[in-house]
Amino acid sequence: MYGKRTSAKWNYSHYRRSKRQPRKREYFPPTDLPAVALGNCIMTIMGIKARDNNIDLKGTTVDVTKIMASEPHRVAEIIVDFYFPKKNYSAEEKRIVESVAGTSPVPLSLHPDLKQTIKFNW
Repeated sequence: MYGKRTSAKWNYSHYRRSKRQPRKREYFPPTDLPAVALGNCIMTIMGIKARDNNIDLKGTTVDVTKIMASEPHRVAEIIVDFYFPKKNYSAEEKRIVESVAGTSPVPLSLHPDLKQTIKFNW
């Protein structure tokens, strides 16, 4: 699970637990929840800001990578990559959308020791 991509698009029914936690099947590992929540929450806030400013973000996709630390075993970093459609956004439109990325509830609620890396791919 170290550095594995996590996405709301995954079919979690195929996830198998590790040998550390032997059970037959689970729908998702619990540590995926903050990763998916972070990407989803930021996208929601950016979408609201874009709508309010007549900026079309349709077709935007998000990849989320969760990186685990071993001692103690925890989520150490979440990397959120936003991929925007090729629509020739102006510098001002990009600034407006990017400016709200860290202001949504989930990024503000996560522990400060959890590294949040947000990337914008225009």
